[in-house]
Amino acid sequence: MLKGSDILVAALENEGVDRIFGVPGEENLDVVESLRTSGIELVLTRHEQAAAFMAATHGRLTGRPGVCLSTLGPGALNFSTGAAYANLGAMPMILITGQKPIMTARQARFQIVDVVASMRPLTKMTRQIVSVGSIPSAVRDAFRVAMEERPGPVHLELPEDVAGNMVDEAPLIPVHPLDRPVAAAAAIDRAVEMILKAKRPLVMIGAAGNRPRLVEPLSDFVRRTRLPFFNTQMGKGAVHGGSNLYMGTAALSERDYVHDAIDQADLIVSIGHDTVEKPPFLMKSAGGPRVIHVGYGSANVEQVYHPDAEVIGDIGATVTALAERLGGRLDPDPAFIALRQEILERINDRAEEDRFPVTPQRLVHDVRKVMPEDGIVCLDNGMYKIWFARNYRTHVANTLLLDNALATMGAGLPSAMMAAMLHPERRVMAVCGDGGFMMNSQEMETAVRLGLDLVVVVLNDGAYGMIRWKQAVDAFPDFGLTFGNPDFVRYAESYGAKGSRVTDAAMLAPTLEAAFAGGGVHLVDVPIDYSENTRVLVEELGARSIDAR
Repeated sequence: MLKGSDILVAALENEGVDRIFGVPGEENLDVVESLRTSGIELVLTRHEQAAAFMAATHGRLTGRPGVCLSTLGPGALNFSTGAAYANLGAMPMILITGQKPIMTARQARFQIVDVVASMRPLTKMTRQIVSVGSIPSAVRDAFRVAMEERPGPVHLELPEDVAGNMVDEAPLIPVHPLDRPVAAAAAIDRAVEMILKAKRPLVMIGAAGNRPRLVEPLSDFVRRTRLPFFNTQMGKGAVHGGSNLYMGTAALSERDYVHDAIDQADLIVSIGHDTVEKPPFLMKSAGGPRVIHVGYGSANVEQVYHPDAEVIGDIGATVTALAERLGGRLDPDPAFIALRQEILERINDRAEEDRFPVTPQRLVHDVRKVMPEDGIVCLDNGMYKIWFARNYRTHVANTLLLDNALATMGAGLPSAMMAAMLHPERRVMAVCGDGGFMMNSQEMETAVRLGLDLVVVVLNDGAYGMIRWKQAVDAFPDFGLTFGNPDFVRYAESYGAKGSRVTDAAMLAPTLEAAFAGGGVHLVDVPIDYSENTRVLVEELGARSIDAR
C-alpha cells in the first residue's frame, strides 16, 4: 500500500527532482515523511518567499522546474511574490501547497484561504489534487506546462487527507521530450531578404533569448553573421564571449548610450523580446527602424512594440537557419564599430575613481576584477542594477542574473544561494542594496547551515535608493525613503557567517578577494554614494524622460 504523499514524491523523482525548498506545515507532514525516505533533499528555508525565489532561480539556470513546498493559508500566500517573479520572468517552477482535509471539516474554516483562486493570475496553471489516483498525471502535466514556452510557475494544492490516503498502486507517467514548432520557410526567407537589404542591421537579444538551451545557437549566430548586437537587461549574458560586435546593454528604456546605435539602425532583428520587459527604445510610426520579431510566439502588439515582420518558432532552430543563410554575406557597418568604441569609453569613465563612499562605477569595476569569467553575480533590485547592466561585461552566458520583469526586492540573496548550490565549484556573489537585503536577510542562516561558499555584498546608503533617485528625477523633495541599518558585520556574525566592512575605495577589491579566499558565507558591508550618479543621469538623460526599468 502507498500513501498519496509517497506517490507524489515518487512522481517528483520521476521528473528528476533532487531538491525541494520550503517551510512545511502540519498539512504537509505526510509529504515530509515521504521525503525523509526518498532521494530528494528537503532544503528548509526561513521564509516561503525565499524558497520560491530559489526554486525559480533553479528553473532559470537549468531550464528545469525548481520545486518549493509550503503549508496552507499564510504559508501559501507567502509564495505569491515568488510565483509572480517566476511568471513575469518566464522561469519554470512548481509550487506545492497543503490544505485542510477536503472530505471532512473538523476545523471549520480555520486558516482556509482559496489558494487555487489566488494563484490563478500568478501562474500558468493551478489545480487542487482531489484523489490519490490523479497525482501522477497532475505532476506530469505540471512539469510539462511549466517547461513549455513561455515557461513559468505551476501550482498544485495537495489536501491533507489526499496526501494520507492509501492505495494499492498509482502508476507513474513516463517523461517525454518537449518538441517545439519550427518557423515557416517563408518567414525565414522574408527575414533573410530584409536583413540583406538593410544598410545598418542591428540585433537585439531580449529576455526570451536568454534560455540555457539557446547559448550555443545564439553564440554561433553572432559569430557567423557578424551582425552588431545589443541586449535588454534580461537578455544580458545570453551569448558567450566578449565579442567586438557587442554594442552594449539598454539599461534604460530610452536615451541611454546604446540608443545612439539604435538611432543609426535601419533594421532591428529582435530575438526573444518579451514585452513584460519594456522595449529599450520607442518605435516610431515613421522614420524609425523596421523590426523583425524572432520568438517562440507572436509578438504582443503594444504601443511601444509592433514589429514589421515575425519569425515564429523555436528560437534556436530559427537563428541557426538564419546563420546558415547569412553567414559570410554581411559586414558590420564601420560606423557601428566606431560608435561601439565611443559607447564603451563613456561607460568605462570613472571606473577607477577613489571617492568614498564608493561610486557604482567603481563597484562594478572591482566586482568584475575579482570574479572569474564563469563567476556568477546575482543582483537584487536597486539603483546599482542600472550600472551593472550598463558596465558589467559578461564573457560566459548566464553569469549576471538580474530581474527586470517583476523587478522585486528581496530575491538577490536566495537567487545567489541557488546558484551556489548548483555550481559549488564557481565563485558566486549576491549584490544587494540594504533595503532589499533586509527583506530576506534571515536566509543568511540557511546559507550557513547549508555550508555554502557565498559572498554577499550589501550596498549601504540607508535608503531605498532607486525610488529616491526617481524622486530626484521627478523634482520632488527628498522625503520618506531613508532608514537606519543594523551593524551588518555583527549581524552576519550572529548567523555564524563572516563579516567585513569597506572603509576606503582602495579596500574594495582586496576585501572581496579575501572574502572568497576565506570560504563559507561572507558578508561585505560597502558604503555607497549614488548622489553624484543621480545628478549625472538627470543631466545626461533629462528629467521626466526616463524609466529606470
